[in-house]
Amino acid sequence: MGFDSQLQRKIMGQFATGVTVVTMKNGDETWGMTANAVTSVSLDPPLVLVCVETGNQTHPRLNEAGCFVLNILAAEQKELSDRFAFVGPKDCSGLEVATAVTGAPVLPGTLGYVDCRVHQVVTAGDHDIFLGEILGGELSEGEPLIFFAGGYRALVPEEIKGDQEG
Repeated sequence: MGFDSQLQRKIMGQFATGVTVVTMKNGDETWGMTANAVTSVSLDPPLVLVCVETGNQTHPRLNEAGCFVLNILAAEQKELSDRFAFVGPKDCSGLEVATAVTGAPVLPGTLGYVDCRVHQVVTAGDHDIFLGEILGGELSEGEPLIFFAGGYRALVPEEIKGDQEG
């Protein structure tokens, strides 16, 4: 018998993550998906990854687009996260998006973004891992939108006590 997937979800929910929206453009269609299963992979070459469930409606769009922007959301962008996380339209209509290298939408007001070409796709269980080679990006300032234990959180701006000498 395999490990209980609901227990896995609860345990891994204890790992605080940032929140991103992965955007792509294929022809005239724009599309976005809220994702927190993302990470930086390599500096040389510059690679990031995003995990997408194979049954998710984003999966075939990302495969076809061949590129994506990983938009890192700021603390005040909960509504933007919700827009691309829940049932409903996933296009970028009504948003003042920009574009960079690949033409995929860059969302306004984020902490930063990386514009990527799909470098490799690796199947891992019920998800595919899309490795993106970073072709461009920009950094902004602000506080991040955090996801922890099934909900949005904010950073507490105080020094952590413990192992630090003072």
